Amino acid sequence: MTHSAPQPALSVPDLIAKKRDGAAHTHAELEALVLGFTRGEVPDYQLSAWLMAVYLRGMTPQETADLTRVMAASGEQLDLGSLKDTVDKHSTGGVGDKTSLVLTPMLAALGLTVAKMSGRGLAHTGGTIDKLESIPGWSPELPEDRFLAQARDIGLALVGQSKDLAPADGKLYALRDVTATVPCLPLIASSIMSKKLASGAQTIVLDVKVGAGAFMTTPEAGRELAQAMVDIGTRAGRTVRAVLTEMDTPLGFMAGNSLEVQEALATLRGEGPDDLTELCVALAVEALVAHGEDAVAAEQRARQTLRDGSALARFRAFVQAQGGDPAFVDDPARLDVALDRAEVLAAQSGFVTRVDALSVGRAVLALGGGRERKGEAIDHGVGVELLKKPGEAVRAGEAVLRLYHRGGRGLERAQELLRAGLEIGAQAPAAEPLILDRIDKKSDYSI
Repeated sequence: MTHSAPQPALSVPDLIAKKRDGAAHTHAELEALVLGFTRGEVPDYQLSAWLMAVYLRGMTPQETADLTRVMAASGEQLDLGSLKDTVDKHSTGGVGDKTSLVLTPMLAALGLTVAKMSGRGLAHTGGTIDKLESIPGWSPELPEDRFLAQARDIGLALVGQSKDLAPADGKLYALRDVTATVPCLPLIASSIMSKKLASGAQTIVLDVKVGAGAFMTTPEAGRELAQAMVDIGTRAGRTVRAVLTEMDTPLGFMAGNSLEVQEALATLRGEGPDDLTELCVALAVEALVAHGEDAVAAEQRARQTLRDGSALARFRAFVQAQGGDPAFVDDPARLDVALDRAEVLAAQSGFVTRVDALSVGRAVLALGGGRERKGEAIDHGVGVELLKKPGEAVRAGEAVLRLYHRGGRGLERAQELLRAGLEIGAQAPAAEPLILDRIDKKSDYSI
């Protein structure tokens, strides 16, 4: 009986050529490429060529899942095995998106456990850590033993993302950023999900935003990304549910860190804007259904946490446990909000037909409330308030938007952006649904 000799491992140029020609990689090949690059053994010029081949040729769902697992295993992986009913939530980024501030204490009040790593804002989208740091004393840093103990005791612990979490993703993204390979679906999906897998939660709820203020501008692109991420998680043995939500208009009325915390606290008191409340309830239902609950009963339970104060109580306990002053939770008016105000007025009477989310996000950035580059300091007190939203009537000369600024810094540019993103028409636009689709199982898709 003869045995065939083992096949020699392909060289890096061979692997680049394989993807260039449209063939699929094995798990071992992706491991050799990605971990080799992370360790400095594969030079960036070779990985750049491979990334462009992936951009042009795509990846199969299995390849994408394998790439994600390789990236997740490239560094620290949180072990949440000692915690029960763990849930993580991820938003693909939007304007005025303070959902995590409301949803995570709701989930804790519902008996689920949120032990979560969150990021900072970049460009026109805000970050959960930045918003929470508007609360004096609150810290995103906890040693692992306290992190797990707090999650066990309160049901909610939230820390900044560790640089040791999926380090391959950080290195790959930096290279994608300078090689025109950022807008590539398998690379986007694997980047997001590698950090979610490494974060350890058994259930993952995804809020995939689409529209002018989102990174995915069309429902079709958002749906494809959602399907890819659900598929990745399912192949990795996790329960993943995705909700596709509209982001042409900012969520709620406030954009800017302290302003968004104030709005989140109003929502936790049952007094928040309808769109934010409905989205948080919908995401909570997805998490509960993933744990076997009936959807109708789950919705009733989720709404009850806002009515009876249990979600607010969890948020207060969470803030205090991480060094924050709970007096600012009890009295949100004490939060630092810029005292200088300006307004954008309606040029004509009619109905607001558009308040462009991207313009609002860029206006907050111009005022100093966001960062163009990682590590930049931000002003938590500046921002934009929507006094009118699409569909509302307005008179000529009436204020539509209010800016909170510091001594005029960036004010002129912010006003220009807001005026360009504001449209008023003779007729009210048709109401657009906030939730466009739900994706909760493996779907056939091609990337």
